[in-house]
Amino acid sequence: MEKRFYGYRRVQRELRQRGQGVNAKHVLRLMREDNLLCLRTRRFVPATTDSQHAWRVWPNLARGLVTRNLNELWVADITYVRLREEFVYVAVGLDAHSRRVIGWALARHLGGSVAVQALRMTLLERQPAPGLIHHSDRGIQYACADYLTLLAEHEPRGQSLRQRQG
Repeated sequence: MEKRFYGYRRVQRELRQRGQGVNAKHVLRLMREDNLLCLRTRRFVPATTDSQHAWRVWPNLARGLVTRNLNELWVADITYVRLREEFVYVAVGLDAHSRRVIGWALARHLGGSVAVQALRMTLLERQPAPGLIHHSDRGIQYACADYLTLLAEHEPRGQSLRQRQG
């Protein structure tokens, strides 16, 4: 058999196609005895959030919030994209009302700088008015000093961007 991950059902089907009348249970028993069962491992899924940190966690200001306009609630998150030989991470900033990406950044690492780059693009794209709520998970990227400093520097007209994590 050329295929590495043939289970007993595939082996039985292959043997039948080659003219061998074999019962699937018999194939299963023989493969089990010779330790030939196909044991697949779960795919590796990289973590995108490390919420076990000692930095400040904000209350959930977005729970139950129904937006009526743009720039009332921004949502930030990080995901990964599997490439042929590695993973890359994508940090995005979304407007919750329009559900559109308004800022993003791509990196080979999961450091705070990727989230900061996405926030910079988001802030350049939309000049937020007072009262905007910024929502993210509790990840270290959103609790780091660089991210929080950038949020504080862009306080629209004296009101701070209220950040929610959770």
